[in-house]
Amino acid sequence: IILVALATKNGILIVEFANQLRDEGRSVRDAIVEASELRLRPSLMTSFATIAGAVPLMLGGGAGGETRSTIGVVIVFGVLGSTALTLYVVPVFYNLLARFTRSPEELSRQIEAYEAEHAEPANANAPGYAPKAAE
Repeated sequence: IILVALATKNGILIVEFANQLRDEGRSVRDAIVEASELRLRPSLMTSFATIAGAVPLMLGGGAGGETRSTIGVVIVFGVLGSTALTLYVVPVFYNLLARFTRSPEELSRQIEAYEAEHAEPANANAPGYAPKAAE
């Protein structure tokens, strides 16, 4: 579970940051490149901290040492693999797939503009109010 959670968290952070940059008007490619650059250090720090925590499992001995050693090896190499996939595969797929989507906030802006255009005035229920004639 730790491997899936770590890879998912790092991937989500990269994609979310890229979406925020797209909302600011950046192109898909520029957004994913900058998001990947800015999220590289935190992703590596999280991965290396997890690996550092699993090294004693991998190197430890004693009763049940073989079982713990196996778990440590799986964690260390699994985190290395998932980190590599997150840092290379997620940006590539985002770049390929996000081209067919709009900026995440674009629809919200369109809805707000539509509501502002078609909103009734606050005094619409006041006596003597007559709406404008349709053009």
